[in-house]
Amino acid sequence: MSDFAFMTAIELKDLIARGDISPVELVGSSLERMDGLEPTLNCFVQTSPDLALEAARQAEKAVMSGEELGLLHGLPISVKDLIAVDGLKLTFGSRAMVDNVAAVDAPSVDRVRRQGGCIVGKSTTSEFGCKAVGDSPLTGVTPNAWNLAKTPGGSSCGAATSVAAGVTPFALGTDGGGSVRIPSSLSGLFGIKAQFARVGVFPASATPTLAHVGPLTRTVRDGALLLNAVAGHDRRDPFGVAQPVPDFLAACERPVEGMRLAWSPTLGYAQPTGEVVRIVEEAVRVFEDLGCTVDLVEQVMEEDPLPIWMAEFYAGVGTRLKDVLANKPDLLDPAVADVLAGALDQELDGYYDKVFRRYDFREKMRLFFEDYDLLLTPTLPVSAFDVNCNAPPELPDRNIVSWVYYTYPFNLTGQPAASVPAGWTRDGLPVGMQMVSRILHEEDIFRAAAAFEAARPWVDRRPDLAAPAQERLN
Repeated sequence: MSDFAFMTAIELKDLIARGDISPVELVGSSLERMDGLEPTLNCFVQTSPDLALEAARQAEKAVMSGEELGLLHGLPISVKDLIAVDGLKLTFGSRAMVDNVAAVDAPSVDRVRRQGGCIVGKSTTSEFGCKAVGDSPLTGVTPNAWNLAKTPGGSSCGAATSVAAGVTPFALGTDGGGSVRIPSSLSGLFGIKAQFARVGVFPASATPTLAHVGPLTRTVRDGALLLNAVAGHDRRDPFGVAQPVPDFLAACERPVEGMRLAWSPTLGYAQPTGEVVRIVEEAVRVFEDLGCTVDLVEQVMEEDPLPIWMAEFYAGVGTRLKDVLANKPDLLDPAVADVLAGALDQELDGYYDKVFRRYDFREKMRLFFEDYDLLLTPTLPVSAFDVNCNAPPELPDRNIVSWVYYTYPFNLTGQPAASVPAGWTRDGLPVGMQMVSRILHEEDIFRAAAAFEAARPWVDRRPDLAAPAQERLN
């Protein structure tokens, strides 16, 4: 397979601009790699070679004629199957939507196209984004590129595994409770959800006050490039951030000396493994060497905000699927159906009690960040666990999403949050460090993440995809 596979998006972009490689050649190489790995990795609901190659041909013409090139000019990219691409499937990972085809481009997809990106396919997701692992009744299991017996996390599972495997340099995922950060952590990637509504969402999500669209990439600067390309106000999103998009790539060059960081191993309620805490704590200490102030804060939150998040997320998805739950529940993942049914049982006054508790929680977090530029935590309490499990065996009392203690709180607040590769376990599995910034301050994440990447580079560490499948499963 081609030498392009593990080059960064920025490297490829520069080669295209100089005329050293052809967009058609690059996209063809990506499609070839996808075809070769798909029987093993199962990352795509639908591939779109004709769409990608046509975009590549147009990109090549623009290079040859000396036109101004877009931020993603000629670069292959995938789009998660919760995001609309006009004319392609939009199944939400569900047998209940198997024949659904999008009739419009989502704002992020429209921007990808206008910036010259070449969409190679729709990546797999857990059903309606409701589980934090990588399987659905429609597409089956998407495994972890680092170990085929393990989950890559979810719900942006196909996005994570395909990027980790070098199919494309980056992918678009969604994050309503951690679904960009979770698979980034378990798959050795950088993944970020920007400020809520920094990237427009349309058609409306089933969880409209929680949903984000964000990049999964192998490097921080590739994440900055893709976020710069897709961010910006869109009139179709009523929550849209109506201000100029910061230059996230420029933020990667800024010094971090003097930044004020809080480090919390548990937020006050999480139950991480000792190995995860050790790996992330070692990563946090790098920032002291870089001239940052780091304070240990054991209790960031008074209690686990899970009930507030579940009331909003699962009630929204459950309402959208009310007819399916009532008439064809066998089409749904049983674990998802159980949680959705419970969410629909809540009384109206109980639901609104949680709505107002959410506003109170958001204000408490805003006040916390008056003292800090960033909060650092583990992204997840564990490293990747076996496929076909809905939650880690170490946390038997948690449900299909509640085990991701660290991620869902910041969908409630809408703050920018990212996962950065912190290190690897003794078994060779990635562990992520979460970075959370103040409201509208993604630039602080990018400058800190880029500085950490420079101090502790990870991009040359790659999964051994050449090993026989049975050997990798043992």
